[in-house]
Amino acid sequence: MTGFFSIGFLRIGWIDVIDVVLVTVLFYQLYKLLTGSVALKIFLGLMSVYLLYLVVKAAGMELLTTILGQFMSVGVLASIILFQQEIRRFLLTIGKATAFDRMRVFNWRREAPASRLSVTPFVEAAKSLAGKNTGALIAFAQSTDLSFYAESGDLIDAVVSKRLLMSIFNKTSPLHDGAVIIVDNRIKAARCILPVSENPDVPASLGLRHRAAIGLTEVTDAVVLVVSEETGQISLVRGGEVFRNLSSSDLRTRLNEMLSDTIRTAAPASSATSAESIVAA
Repeated sequence: MTGFFSIGFLRIGWIDVIDVVLVTVLFYQLYKLLTGSVALKIFLGLMSVYLLYLVVKAAGMELLTTILGQFMSVGVLASIILFQQEIRRFLLTIGKATAFDRMRVFNWRREAPASRLSVTPFVEAAKSLAGKNTGALIAFAQSTDLSFYAESGDLIDAVVSKRLLMSIFNKTSPLHDGAVIIVDNRIKAARCILPVSENPDVPASLGLRHRAAIGLTEVTDAVVLVVSEETGQISLVRGGEVFRNLSSSDLRTRLNEMLSDTIRTAAPASSATSAESIVAA
C-alpha cells in the first residue's frame, strides 16, 4: 500500500503520522491548561495508576489487576467530576477557536514577553485602602490561565493605576464587591468570583476575602493581595500560605519576590520579620 514506510519491523503510514501529531497537540494543550494547578498533579496520579494497571495486567497479577480494573472502570466518570472546571475551560477555548475569535489552541509561536510591571500602584493603593479600612482583593495571574474566573466578573482590560484601583474598591462602586484580576500587566476584570477554600485548618479570624484568596491559590499558582475591611491589615497569599500584617516595604519586597517571573523592577531591601506566616494548606 502506498504511503507506508518501514522503521525496523514497524510499518508506518501517513495516517499514523497525522494521528500521532494530533495526539501530541492534544496533550500539549491539555498540559498548558493544567499547568500550575492542582489538577495537573491529579492527572499525573491517574496516569500513574493506569500505567501500573497495564504493568500488572501484562505480568499476570490477577488479583491486583482485578482491583485496579475496577478502579479504572469508573475512571472516566471520576475524571469528569474532578476536572469539571478544566473541561469547561478547554471546551470554551475550543469554541472560541472554532468561531475564529482567537486561534489560540494551535498557536505554537512563543508569545512576546510582557512589559515590566511596577508594583508601586498596588503598594500605594493597598496602603491607602488599608488606612480607610476598605477591603480589596487583587489576584495576579502567573502560568495558570485565570480567564475562567475573569469571565465571572466584568471585563475591563485597562492600564494599572492607583486611582483606578481606588475607584474600583471604593465602597460606593458597583465593582468593589469581588476580586480584580491582573493579567499581562493590565487590569483584566473586576467583581470576579473566586473559589472559597474549604480547608478546616484556616483560622476563624480570616474572613471571606482571605478564604477566597486561599481558595484560588490552592488550585492555581496565582498570587493574591488582600486588604482586610475589618482590621485594615494587608496580606499576601500564595500556594495556600497567608503572609499577614505586611507593611508597605514588606509588601513591595514580597510582591517582587513572588512575581519574579513577570516583574523585574527593583525593590528596596526590607526585613520580613513583622509578617506573620500562616500555612493554610
